[in-house]
Amino acid sequence: MIAKVIVDIATTELDRIFDYKIGYSGAVAGSRVIVPFGKFKTEGFVVSVSNSSSYPEDQLKSIIRVIDDVPALTKENLELASFITGKYHVSTASALRLFLPSEMRKGKVRKKTANYATLSSELSLKDMLLKLKANAEKQKQALNYLYKNGKTKVSILNETFSNSAVTALKTKGFIIVTEERIVRTPYKELGASEKKVKLTLEQSSAVQKILSSTKPTLLKGVTGSGKTEVYLQAIESVVKSGKTAIMLVPEISLTPQTFSRLRARFGDKCAILHSGLSAGERFDEWWRLRSGEAVIAIGARSAVFAPVENLGIIVIDEEHDQSYESESSPRYVTEEVALERARLSGAKVVLGSATPKIESYLKTKTGEFELAEMKDRVNGKPLPEIIIADMRSEVRRGNISAFSTALKQELKQTLDNKNQAIIFLNRRGYSQKVICRECGYVAKCTHCDVSLTYHRVDNQLKCHYCASAYKMLEACPECGSLSVNYSGTGTQRVVTELQELFPNAKILRMDNDNTQNKEGHYKILKEFGDKKADILVGTQMIAKGHDFPSVTLVGILDADMSLYFSDYRASERTFQLITQVAGRSGRADDKGKVVLQTYSPSNPVLTSAIRYDYDRFYLRECAVRQASGFPPFSHILRIMVEGEDEKLAIEALKKAFESAKTVFDNYRSSFIYFDKMKSPVKRINNKYRYQVLARITNNYKEIEDEFYKIANEVTSKKVLCYLEVNPSSIS
Repeated sequence: MIAKVIVDIATTELDRIFDYKIGYSGAVAGSRVIVPFGKFKTEGFVVSVSNSSSYPEDQLKSIIRVIDDVPALTKENLELASFITGKYHVSTASALRLFLPSEMRKGKVRKKTANYATLSSELSLKDMLLKLKANAEKQKQALNYLYKNGKTKVSILNETFSNSAVTALKTKGFIIVTEERIVRTPYKELGASEKKVKLTLEQSSAVQKILSSTKPTLLKGVTGSGKTEVYLQAIESVVKSGKTAIMLVPEISLTPQTFSRLRARFGDKCAILHSGLSAGERFDEWWRLRSGEAVIAIGARSAVFAPVENLGIIVIDEEHDQSYESESSPRYVTEEVALERARLSGAKVVLGSATPKIESYLKTKTGEFELAEMKDRVNGKPLPEIIIADMRSEVRRGNISAFSTALKQELKQTLDNKNQAIIFLNRRGYSQKVICRECGYVAKCTHCDVSLTYHRVDNQLKCHYCASAYKMLEACPECGSLSVNYSGTGTQRVVTELQELFPNAKILRMDNDNTQNKEGHYKILKEFGDKKADILVGTQMIAKGHDFPSVTLVGILDADMSLYFSDYRASERTFQLITQVAGRSGRADDKGKVVLQTYSPSNPVLTSAIRYDYDRFYLRECAVRQASGFPPFSHILRIMVEGEDEKLAIEALKKAFESAKTVFDNYRSSFIYFDKMKSPVKRINNKYRYQVLARITNNYKEIEDEFYKIANEVTSKKVLCYLEVNPSSIS
């Protein structure tokens, strides 16, 4: 038998199948194997098994060994990897790696085991004690300990009674030592109990529609309408039928909260997968799913590749979130992968959001998606009232702080009533930039073409693109002036001002700066959820999915900040952010309020958000995009060129542009825009960035395939070139 093997080396030159004799290895399709490759040994994936080879069998080498007891990849995994390779034009090895925890490769992490001791059943405790010498006190104590406590780790016995005593008991046959696997379980404290929930009529209707529909279902429900319970009911029905499930959430911060509800409902049947876990935890959770011990996978984007078989449903919560688009190779779109995986397995797909993507909602109009809608909150309460604070008037009255008069008053009343508040600002750090008032110098990163942000907690200037840190300026490096000033407000500054306004309030901050480790998100959210803090200040990671019953006030600072980004999705993202963060207020019995601070109170995006009028926003946004030729009525293709040597990057850009121009000439009627230029952020992490930008209205696949081919041909050792389709950001 011949194994068709892809070696785990992600280069174009080696992106082909190599034939190996299976021999005595027992390799099957999906097995990870060690194979001889040139002068070395390397890992590989068996993608299929055949009776013959196009090469003489005596010229073929044999597989050295199979790595895992169970094939790591399923038949469906291999088929999905083939789709990813074709769709995103990456090597097969790169696609296959998506299905494994990265630490599994090269044997960087393994199953954890420990030796356990139990008393032998051959003799009674009394007989064993009688057979011991009178002075064997440690051995006697160890036997008595095991009799009282039962199975115990050998390491504990060695530490308590000495290694020699335990070895002697083992030699005499008085204790039996066995090796057992230890499962490293993340978030052990989660999921203790769950209340029984009676579904509303809207929820029941949504569950029925999901389970009966043969199409993907878009679950559009206002914040607080109980979408999570609908997901759980649908998952429960699928699992009861003997199938498995995948549930995706956009932020790691949401994973513990959702996992808690899943574990309370399903116990050890669910496993968590995300990058914030330790290598050992991720490895063990992955194997629990692969072995069938767990049948529900929950996690962020990469959990769409969970190793479950007999898949019955994939849920994508907050489907509008841009984190579902990978920004590193392979640059996959989670929804596209989920839909293909569902097609291969016959599974159902549910996409949920209070503010769906324009593209998704359009698909419900064209009949591609089923629409299940929930217009009311489960508690029957109205959505929170949104109060507009016109910051232009505030400035005219001399208020230059981050907080409007209305927000200060509402915060005081909320704290007096012993309720909680959330303050949202989508900008971390203390100040947006540091500027010299004398000469206008702005502190910039030496590795990137961006200004630095001041972080008061560390007293450092930081780059939010490459994470470089610099000492805070004592004087202007250009003119020597001491008049160095802060410009703009970040979450750290907001916390400082709040502490001055409300010195007795306990304030927490949640952003990328203080949530770096696995427990970062969980600890902050738990502390706030347990009412050990009064105010939570944060960026977009606090805007979605969280359910805090005592939050009756949300303050939105710089609500219109994202409206003016040079991105066709700016209006959509602004509407989504405002609606999502506003929805954190008033989710229990007390009425919720939102204070929205803006310099553009009459902007149509904001007026739609204030009314929670998604349909009005959708119709206007569709009209604007159709008239201007932006997605979903076109595709944006961006060939990115990056290199540390600017001259080489420009040469690569010219080469890519000339090749792309040939495609443009062949499909001229399909293009509504085509040009080359610097990227809006010209340099990131010492790499100069240029781009070929195009918008096309038809012949999508043909043109995309040509552009992918161009990007792969232009890439070299010194210049990286890649294609982005409808990129989530054009910066």
